[in-house]
Amino acid sequence: MKLKSTLFLKLAVVSIGAPVFALCIFLIFWIAKQVANSGSGPEYYLYPILGSMLISAVPFFIALFKAFRLLNYIDRDLAFSKLSVDALKSIKLCAAVISGLYFVSMPFFYILGELDDAPGVILMGMTLTFASAVVAVFAAVLQRLLEEAVYLKSEHDFTI
Repeated sequence: MKLKSTLFLKLAVVSIGAPVFALCIFLIFWIAKQVANSGSGPEYYLYPILGSMLISAVPFFIALFKAFRLLNYIDRDLAFSKLSVDALKSIKLCAAVISGLYFVSMPFFYILGELDDAPGVILMGMTLTFASAVVAVFAAVLQRLLEEAVYLKSEHDFTI
């Protein structure tokens, strides 16, 4: 019964990771190949965006792996432990790195949006930046709360 308590969340983590993995393997390289073969001007501005997407996949998958491990800790009744705090800390750092990567690539989103006269490209870059920043802040809050809970649990264990 206890193992099935996080089964849905584990399936959600896997179902989030699978399309991103497919995007990294197939779609990003296909887009780069199509832009290179078209001979149009914006390929110099598109390559840094595609590069930041590929580079940000590494911390994304690290964060997914840590989230999966956190769910395993919950299944093994280790939710209030130092291992869980460390997993949340890693998720926070990965989300901050992703947000920083997209923040650095925002000028390329802006230039590409201006060249194609498509403000949606700029909004896409802003969404990627701020969504990962929100995840980082949320993970930081959860990390702080869990650190406090682990401290209180250890104090409670010492008094008994």
